Amino acid sequence: MKDGVLINGAPAEFGWLQERAWQFGDGLFETIAVIDANPCLWSLHTERLVLGCRRLHLPLPDIGLLLAELRTLCAGRARAVAKLYWTAGRSSRGYARPVPVAPCRVVHVSDWPQCELTAWRVRLCAHRLSEQPTLAQIKHLNRLDQVIARAEWDDMAIDEGLMLGQGGGVVCGTKSNLFLQSHGDLSTPELARAGVAGVVRRLVMELGDGTGLPVRETQVSVEDLRKADAAYLTNSLIGVVRIAHCDSIDYDLAYGEHRLMTEARRLCHLPDLNDGPYE
Repeated sequence: MKDGVLINGAPAEFGWLQERAWQFGDGLFETIAVIDANPCLWSLHTERLVLGCRRLHLPLPDIGLLLAELRTLCAGRARAVAKLYWTAGRSSRGYARPVPVAPCRVVHVSDWPQCELTAWRVRLCAHRLSEQPTLAQIKHLNRLDQVIARAEWDDMAIDEGLMLGQGGGVVCGTKSNLFLQSHGDLSTPELARAGVAGVVRRLVMELGDGTGLPVRETQVSVEDLRKADAAYLTNSLIGVVRIAHCDSIDYDLAYGEHRLMTEARRLCHLPDLNDGPYE
């Protein structure tokens, strides 16, 4: 007999349920800012995508094909958001992948979000990040830690939540990376066991290496948050924003911004015309 499927009580096709992305979160994604049909920080996005493929033992994508499809969908848009998915394709019941894996690629383009890039109000989340070095830094499809943390608040005045690791150190936001400025130095949480290594985070660190102002990757405590002169959040869409308030902590927005953060804000939404591929 054929497989039977009901979705909300209505008969439906079965085939899409075989997608391993749906069954197990078996795949990767990248969320990319696009300006005039050209992706921003493309080389850094594809570099992380390749790292994710190696971590998950997935075949590498054709970077040139992904870029061509992205540009086709973004044609005529001054600003857009592209989301790329690279998954382990389909399989029947069970965790074992088919041999060989037939990856599935999806390119989705949407409008640029309407948001004010002013200083943000954030909170500390109670839910802590799971720690797994193999899955740290990459953008795999299982984001349940972030989903649970984001469900902790519905106050529209709160823009983001900061997440701790299992040991109590601050790792990242639900959708962002964190930087702290203290006495002229810039630091960011190390991500060896948890968190996503964002492309703007990478940009800041490369700018630091190139200008002799290296960013320190370190363990960050809640007390470090309290002592910092300034704090910043980064991701591919927001670029760089300052934190104005975190629970009982108020930051002085008049305090001079670190030059690396200013430069990263300027550069992160410029099109990256280097087509790759990036191995």
